[in-house]
Amino acid sequence: MLDDDLVVDLTDLAAAHSGLLPRTLLDWVGLGDKAVERLTDLCASTGRAHIAGSLTDLRLAEPLGRLPRNVICVGANYREHIKESEEAVGPLDLPDEPVYFTKDVRSICGPHDDITAGEDVSGQLDWEVELAVVIGRAGRDIDPSEALGHVFGYAVLNDVSARDIQLSRNQWWKGKSLERSSPFGPYLVTRDEIPDPQNLELRCWVDGVEKQHSNTKLMIHDIAALVSDLSRTLTLEPGDVISTGTPAGVGLGSTPPQWLRPGAVLESEITGLGRQRNRIVQEVE
Repeated sequence: MLDDDLVVDLTDLAAAHSGLLPRTLLDWVGLGDKAVERLTDLCASTGRAHIAGSLTDLRLAEPLGRLPRNVICVGANYREHIKESEEAVGPLDLPDEPVYFTKDVRSICGPHDDITAGEDVSGQLDWEVELAVVIGRAGRDIDPSEALGHVFGYAVLNDVSARDIQLSRNQWWKGKSLERSSPFGPYLVTRDEIPDPQNLELRCWVDGVEKQHSNTKLMIHDIAALVSDLSRTLTLEPGDVISTGTPAGVGLGSTPPQWLRPGAVLESEITGLGRQRNRIVQEVE
């Protein structure tokens, strides 16, 4: 995006350079820090010849398009969220180490898409605003002091959850993986634009009423610790997405519990990463 809110079409830009440039954002992510430098130079020199339109006139899709692998999610990473969850469902037997689960790649949708989930699918659809971390440089056994150097950028992700499905089973994957239910974006903001990812405000609204308001500094396991811990047992690769957990204020923790119903509008925002706006709609058979 140029300074005047004009958006550069990178696919068109790549085509103009005889295929010498990456054709997808995921391929750009794989270039790591070099991608940021190269894109900055290209947009400054030839970007205006490849304008897709104004940001206000375009409908943004999810960053990276179809993700290459499932999203790695972190459960119970804010103390106040643990407290409200235990008040709702009883004591949680949590280890001292991070708790992980995954969301199916098909659960991801765009930052302004409708979330199609009728009550015949779930009557307990819940919201969870989270900071998503996108890996840009592959690594295994990453030291915490070097972990942020493996991050390409950050984005907003709402880990929309079907609580009735999630809590009726001994694993969370199905209740976290309703197709095209979890908005991602609107932007993938590169690491250099976010000097301190552990000091970002997270906020979430339902029908204009604020439900969640916290800060990433309150994470139990910070981003560097999570990247390092995951890399102990698997090689992190460019395009891997780590969703770092949600703070207090979810519907499950309300008294009485509150759920997303058809017609509701869900908004999610993190400092410097933009705001999502998604409408809940009844599934069409």
